[in-house]
Amino acid sequence: MRYREEKQAKAPSSFKIQQCSLSTVRGLWRRPFRPLPLLVVTGGGYYGYQHYKGKQEVEGAPPVLATPTQVALYRSFPTRVISRVWGKINAVDLPTFLRKPIYSLYIWTFGVNMQEAAVEDLHFYKNLGEFFRRRLKPAARPVSSSCLTSPADGRVLHFGSVKNSEVEQVKGVTYSLEHFLGPHKGNGQGESFRDRLLSHPDNDLYHVVIYLAPGDYHCFHSPVDWTVKLRRHFPGSLMSVSPGVAHWVKELFCLNERVALTGQWKHGFFSLTAVGATNVGSIRIYFDQELQTNTPKYRKGSCHERSYQGEESSADGVTLQKGAPLGEFNLGSTVVLVFEAPKDFNFDLKAGQKIRVGEGLGLLS
Repeated sequence: MRYREEKQAKAPSSFKIQQCSLSTVRGLWRRPFRPLPLLVVTGGGYYGYQHYKGKQEVEGAPPVLATPTQVALYRSFPTRVISRVWGKINAVDLPTFLRKPIYSLYIWTFGVNMQEAAVEDLHFYKNLGEFFRRRLKPAARPVSSSCLTSPADGRVLHFGSVKNSEVEQVKGVTYSLEHFLGPHKGNGQGESFRDRLLSHPDNDLYHVVIYLAPGDYHCFHSPVDWTVKLRRHFPGSLMSVSPGVAHWVKELFCLNERVALTGQWKHGFFSLTAVGATNVGSIRIYFDQELQTNTPKYRKGSCHERSYQGEESSADGVTLQKGAPLGEFNLGSTVVLVFEAPKDFNFDLKAGQKIRVGEGLGLLS
């Protein structure tokens, strides 16, 4: 009898707990849906899965490209927001006692050679941004006498001649050259975009892709003596441009934010394009203070164009000498050269090789 009374006394309490749980579930259901955390979890998890999956693929097998749905899911990951946050973190001055341990960890992780730095004392760099954009000793990057030199430290992903207006970002994975550089009237009489870029029928169009890893020197330099006539800024995604992702996402370089500089060198058309990536939303061109990359809002498919011709400083454009500092990334990314040269031009490179600023890329026979 007493047991029944105790059970009955506890029943209302149990009922309240059930009622509370039910009301809690209903309350959670009524809360406004917040997509950002979901995108972070799904996009990040999917990105990690693809990296893991990529490691399991048989070497030498044809690349397995992402479907439009997979690319859309990856692009839903808020890499632009993350890159802006990362940029703000980079600008925060570190206490002096924290600088050496933090920078030392980065140096150890990515294999940075501080002996090349103009200032080797780690306490000199107030924040991560200054450390990433550290300058080198004047003699650290001698400029080759080759007609074409490397604009950046990094790894050669791909190089060769341009066929059918399609360019390879890595072997077997292509993108549209017109989509990448934007429209061009050109001097050629051909119908294809490639032919419109050529100024002489005896010349050919070439390209080279250089990937900058986080531990590489983050500035890029002029690879030739040339005149920059036009700048096009294409806002876009900030997906990773690591070799694994470049093998997976077709037209990756066309989807990502990029700054394309086009002009002329002694053999005709010449262009250098700095491609943004995750945590590399900020691309700086030293002679163009108007350029603003990774802004909070942008119109999909838009292009911000600026002509350097007719300006007071230089009527024909901005003249650059081979080896001159040209711009910088916040962390590391990709530089793509597309240029016109005589048909006897030959690359002196191997796919996957490491290269440094000022080293020769090719020769004329």
